[in-house]
This record gives sequence, structure tokens and C-alpha cells, in this order.
Amino acid sequence: MLLSCPTVKLIVFQQRRTFTSSLAKRFSFNAQSLTESQAQAALDKDCIDFLPWLEQIAGAKLTNSLSIGKSPYGSRALFASKVIHAGDCILKIPFNAQITPDELPTDIRVSLTDKVGNIGKLAALVMIEINAGQNSRWFPYISRLPQLSDMHSTIFWDENEFSMIRCSAVYKETVKQKARIEKEFSLVSQAFKKHLPKAIERPALENFMYAYTLVGSRAWETSRGISLIPFADFMNHDGLSASIVLTDEDNQLSEVTADRDYSPGDEVLIRYGEFSNATLMLDFGFTLPYNTHDEVQIQMDIANDDPLRNMKLGLLQTHYTRSVKDINIFHSSYDTFTIKEVKSATGKGIPQSLRAFARLLSCTSPQELNDLSKEAELNDGRLARLPFKDRSRELEAHKIILAHINSLIVDHNVCIKELGASNFRFESQRLTVRRQMARELIFGELRVLRSAAEWLIHYCTNLFSAP
Repeated sequence: MLLSCPTVKLIVFQQRRTFTSSLAKRFSFNAQSLTESQAQAALDKDCIDFLPWLEQIAGAKLTNSLSIGKSPYGSRALFASKVIHAGDCILKIPFNAQITPDELPTDIRVSLTDKVGNIGKLAALVMIEINAGQNSRWFPYISRLPQLSDMHSTIFWDENEFSMIRCSAVYKETVKQKARIEKEFSLVSQAFKKHLPKAIERPALENFMYAYTLVGSRAWETSRGISLIPFADFMNHDGLSASIVLTDEDNQLSEVTADRDYSPGDEVLIRYGEFSNATLMLDFGFTLPYNTHDEVQIQMDIANDDPLRNMKLGLLQTHYTRSVKDINIFHSSYDTFTIKEVKSATGKGIPQSLRAFARLLSCTSPQELNDLSKEAELNDGRLARLPFKDRSRELEAHKIILAHINSLIVDHNVCIKELGASNFRFESQRLTVRRQMARELIFGELRVLRSAAEWLIHYCTNLFSAP
């Protein structure tokens, strides 16, 4: 998901890009720093002509300190070709050297209504450029993007691979993402058949999904829309980095400033978001072994056979909740909650919104629900945000959450056990990578769930033992 930022002179905007590895960390070609000549010798020989080509399009020098090389995992990356000091501006890419949906043929652009998002529109352009081959203006860039076989977003997983993560919310989110892509593809395909029948004779869903994922994982969103920024998008992610890509609207360019000192041969990294492994897996196609930003999506429902179901739904709608979509495979907006790792049993704990929802679920009479409504009106309008005065009712509400989380823990443990039992003596590199991604996702979510369970047990114990 591309991120929007407020429009100021310098706009911070965050990268979404695909990794072919399950790690992203600082790397030097050797254990010791290299000289400038050694760093030059370690470059990606296939990309020696890339920067001169892009600078010719830009009509300006883009960098004098970065070169394209290969990371330990085989993906392209940017490395320091000379000593870089913290605070140095290391890269400037003018807008005229960036790719936007504005380059779509006019007929195509007009026919793609708002029903096709910015990612889908730019993906359509990428499809056109790929199909043009060496006749494309952007061929030197397009030809160096990751191939479909290198991409590990869950939308490309087969049924057996996909089942490895069935305990995670990523499973449903992937289904949802694929449905959205297929819907946009039908509109793009119609536009191609009408306006570009010779250029793209048989638009294929797989090709659109590939282009869509390329754009979704590499593009930035700015006040200008979204852009692919050649060269800059070879930079890999470091969650601890303070370097980000900025847009300078006055000078019509994007730039990066180093946040630390680099020696020749060091991989130069940026930070492009505080994303959980769930987001990284779906949108970027990689995970981290230990991700401090891991979180878990929890869905809790008002049971269909709850005699107070309609009254509870009415209260949720009345008291400042988002609109309820009561018939949807992904359920309603009000019953999905995000929990993060709880660092201490006595700390902040799980979200107040989840606890409030559990209090609503635990109500067994119209009078109890009316009391919650009156309480909300007397305070800030939000429902069930205060603990029940009756400790036994407060205990019952939190036991509902604990039971749900314990059920998720069981499901995650089952998936982990299955991941450890490979049925093949030898497996493909692709399956090995995706199995490791599944492990890192599920172990991270399990860590979050266990921390929440520990906090709930501590909270319930204190309720039970309080005088």
C-alpha cells in the first residue's frame, strides 16, 4: 500500500519494493572496507552503462558517490563508490527521469477511469513498455527489474505454498488483493483491446499481476501522483536507517541524504516504512527474521445467534464507529483489530478498542447495553471504553479476548509444526525461500499473540485477586 504524505516543500514518501531475499541488512563486499578502486571492481557489470543512460535522460549528474552492485542475496543494490559522510546528499533524480502514469497513451489514460487506481494505471504503462522491448524509451531500466521468478509476494504462491500461512490474516488479505487486481485487469484489458490491439494482442492476467506488483513494491506516492524512480529504487531497506527519499517540489527532483558514514563498498540503505512481516510478505515479497514492527490482525464477531446482535450492531453504528458492512467475506470494519507486541505484563497492553468490543460482546441483557450507551453519552461518545465496575463482568469480557487469542496461538503452532515437517528430501529454491518467509511471519505473529495472552492473564489475575 503506497503511503501519502502532506504537501510541503520537502515531501517524505515511502518506498514499496520487492526483495528476493528474506533479509535486508548492511553489507560490505569484504569484511574490511574497500578502496575506491576495489569497490569499482565489485560492481554489477551488467549495469555499468545504466547510470550514464539515466543521466542523459535527466540532463544532469545524479550521483558521484553511488554505484550499482549485487547484494549477498543476488538482488541489485546501491553501494558507496567513495567515502560518504553523514549529511551528504548522495542522490538527486529530476522528475523528468521518473516514470508516471501520465506517460500512458491518451486514449488509454482517458478510458481508465477512477475504477483503476494509480498502481493499476502505472502497471498498465509498465506492460506497454515491456511489450515494446528495446523500442521502449525505458528499456535499460525495465530490463533490469526483477523477473517474475524472483518475486515472492503471496499473490504468486501456489495452493500448497499458500496453505503454509492459512493461520495468518495475510491469507485473507492476499485473496482480497488478488480480487482487486483481477478487477482492475479486466478494465485495463478492455482498454488495451480497444486502443492498442496490435501492440498488446492478448493481455494476460499474470503479466498484469507481475507489473502491478513491480509498481506496488517500487513506486513512491507524492503530490504528483505515483512515480517509479530508476536507480533510486535499487536501494534496499534498513529499518534502523534515518535516510528517506524526499521530494523537492521547488527544484522538481527527488533526493536522498546519507544518515551515516559509509566506506567504499558499503551497501547504502534507506528506511521506507515501519512494516510488519505481514505487510512485507504481501506487498514486498520478503520477511525479516525478527521484525520489531510485527503485529497481528484479530477479527472478533458478534455471533449470528446472539439474541442481542441487532441491538449491539446498532450501538456500534451510533457511537462513532465506522460504517458496518454486515455481509462480507472479510466481515465488517468494526470487528478487526490490530495488536502489537506487549513489552511488559504491566505495560500499555492490548488496544482499548478491542477491550471495548469485548465488553460489548459480554453483555447479556438490554439493560447492560443501555447502560453502556448512557455511559458513552456522558463521556466522549465512545462505547465501553471504561472498565466495568463489576469486576466479574470485566473479567468475563477479557476472558473472551484471551480465549480468542489462545485459539489463534493453537492455530499458529499447528502451522509451525507443519512447516517443520517437509515431505520432500529436496525442494526447489523458491519453496525454500517461501517456507522461510512463512516461518518468519508465523513466529513473529506468535510472539505478538503470546505477549498479548501474558498481559491478559496478568490483568485477569489482578481482577480476580483484588480485594
